[in-house]
Amino acid sequence: MNKSVALLALTSLSLSSCIKEKETRPNILLILADDMGYSDLGCFGGEMNTYNLDRLAHNGVRFTQFYNTARCCPSRASLMTGLYPHESGVGYMSDLNVSPGYRGYLNDSCATIAEVLGDAGYFTAMVGKWHIGSLKKAWPENRGFQKFFGIHHWIDSYYGVLDDSEIYEDGRMVIPVTDNPELYAENGKEWYTTDVFTTKAMEYMDEAQAEGKPFFQYLAYNAPHWPLHAPKEVVEKYIGMYKNGYEALRKQKYEQMIQTGIISSDWELPPQTTPDWENLSEDDRETLDFYRAIYAAQIEVLDQNIGRIVEHLKEKGMLDNTVIIFLSDNGCSAEPMNSDFGFYWNKNRKGNYDEWRKSPSRKGGSQGRVWSVTSNTPFRKNKRFTHEGGISAPLIVYWPDGITNTDRINNKASHLVDIMATCVDLGKAQYPESVKPMRGISLVPDLRGKESLPHDYIFWEHEGHGALRNAKWKIVNLHAKDATSWELYDMEKDRTEMHDLSDKYPEIRQQMIKKWTEMAYDTNVLPWPDWSTKTYNPVEK
Repeated sequence: MNKSVALLALTSLSLSSCIKEKETRPNILLILADDMGYSDLGCFGGEMNTYNLDRLAHNGVRFTQFYNTARCCPSRASLMTGLYPHESGVGYMSDLNVSPGYRGYLNDSCATIAEVLGDAGYFTAMVGKWHIGSLKKAWPENRGFQKFFGIHHWIDSYYGVLDDSEIYEDGRMVIPVTDNPELYAENGKEWYTTDVFTTKAMEYMDEAQAEGKPFFQYLAYNAPHWPLHAPKEVVEKYIGMYKNGYEALRKQKYEQMIQTGIISSDWELPPQTTPDWENLSEDDRETLDFYRAIYAAQIEVLDQNIGRIVEHLKEKGMLDNTVIIFLSDNGCSAEPMNSDFGFYWNKNRKGNYDEWRKSPSRKGGSQGRVWSVTSNTPFRKNKRFTHEGGISAPLIVYWPDGITNTDRINNKASHLVDIMATCVDLGKAQYPESVKPMRGISLVPDLRGKESLPHDYIFWEHEGHGALRNAKWKIVNLHAKDATSWELYDMEKDRTEMHDLSDKYPEIRQQMIKKWTEMAYDTNVLPWPDWSTKTYNPVEK
């Protein structure tokens, strides 16, 4: 063989290897639930019918110490960029332009997973709730997603399209404000966001297959965020299940979580903070049972739709080489704040359900604090707070081709920032040097049964609530401006945050407060913005 022929053969072999590597890179399906509690899923100790997610969990890996950022917009920003939310400009909610860390939309110092994987040859698509910038330059269509169907802002209805929540597809409004949307509704069924988003996501995955590309599909459901909207036939399955009340269920879930290894028996169940069930009227107990039944139905419908996706991927021959990542953006909501029983509690009762079944936004009701406590079992606090109940997410990763030792429980402390690093690793992509370095650590070794490197520190701030985790130690505060009231906990012995060790280990506490402050400056949290001005920029808007 002469040199020219040998060189040609070597080049062909090299190109063949590159093509094969590109073809075998996995598809990535990233599914985000909205306001779902840590222990709502059956595989995390919950009482609801979540057969499909449980099946993914038992054939994949469950991460029991995975963290979000306590609130919708910051979590989505961190998830998409691999940075702490303030570094990307979304330290609070969207559109509140106060200071660099709180711009309300993704800035130019970050890259999204879609931008990184798109550059690596992936078909990038998003469906659902964006909520990290309604400025056009911050739309998903302009942040790396080749396809988008959904809402740029919030979603406050499952059955209708509200003002400021119009449905867009690839930069064009396709469903304006309406009580009776029709596009992509399932045959013979009411238009319901969870169903519609699933249908569109499957369409995009099929497009990727037709183009011969691996896909990155981000599917951001609004379920089970309030309002309480769910199909009647599913709600009816749960009516009466909660007749013993929220505290009895919390204790039941606590024991179940210990038995299944989700939590340690060393972690005490915090004392009851809700009104005694027995002291409520019969009518109140029936309505509370009904509220929880609707919330459970929202989660079951979510689970049914994930089952639809799994079956679709299987039929198309794509399932084995697809990494499915499922998580929640924050702890279960106790909104409205300072209310035990939820929005419009005195008006929205079981007996007049037909009157408010499709009511938009807050008028449609919410679970309230009493059931939120149960959803976040065994932890304290809820959405918006940086105690464990606000920042702990159930994370499930399923990947037939990559996870051989299945039904594993991983107790490593991980964070939303790790998803970017994981996607870069899976997609053999190159993270750009022109933006801030990603904060995360790839979870791929954990998926393959090895151990990835631990985080030195994990940082939180939301609405002044601060926290920092270092190995087993965590400090947390209801407001970080008050440097005297930081609490210190040992997460190995006391993840339910029952025993403040500040007096016993003052040096550790002080060192961690100092580190939190350093990271707060580094991530654009400090200096504290002037929230009272709530400055908007009309030029950019």
